[in-house]
Amino acid sequence: MIDAVSALVRGTRMVYTPGLRRFVFVPLAINLVLYSITLWVLFNQFGGWIDYWMLKVPAWLDWLSWLIWPVLVVSLLLVVFFTFSLVTNLIAAPFYGILAEKVEHRLDGTLIDDDRGLMKIGVDSLGREMAKLGYFIPRMIALFIIGFIPGLNLLSPLLWGLFSAWSMSIQYLDYPMDNHQVSFGDMKQRLKARWWPSLTFGAAVFVMTLVPLANLLFIPGAVAGAVLMWQSHYRQLPAPRR
Repeated sequence: MIDAVSALVRGTRMVYTPGLRRFVFVPLAINLVLYSITLWVLFNQFGGWIDYWMLKVPAWLDWLSWLIWPVLVVSLLLVVFFTFSLVTNLIAAPFYGILAEKVEHRLDGTLIDDDRGLMKIGVDSLGREMAKLGYFIPRMIALFIIGFIPGLNLLSPLLWGLFSAWSMSIQYLDYPMDNHQVSFGDMKQRLKARWWPSLTFGAAVFVMTLVPLANLLFIPGAVAGAVLMWQSHYRQLPAPRR
């Protein structure tokens, strides 16, 4: 079975080969625009955000300011780049679904029987992304609340890191599963059944999103890597019992 890092590296190499490159250009352009906006916001607002939240620290915790400040910085960076990933995937989802289909055909000749038109595919992809947001947002709110609880908020970077890894596994491994009409609920059950490959793949993808510029190239590669993970770890799993 292929491991998470190998899948990501091999997938990235694959999407930039002739025959697949043309399916990367549009999502790559979307990522470039949104990433530029994200960096602009960070450069102009990040210092103000840090100052604002440091003022919210209770006076009796002033002696821990040396620890709270880096925890706050890491937490905000995780939130910003996680949000960036969510927004880019929301907009580029139809293109990533097509890319996943083409990668799978390249790998083993699989032809996915889908007679929907391009417009219907786009609408269905948007609906699937909304389902993901419905899963992500309540958990993000819970993590924000934890960030305000003295003492417990020291665990915030760790919790955000684990959540980000799990969310990235859901986000990218869903593309090949959605192509094979695996429901959102069944998809989550399959990821839980192979929780270690799921978490390591999600963690590898999330780490790549933190690397400036390189993340733009790795995001389409993560889609191809997800197809490799699907074929190696999840495709053979039986559908969960109802």
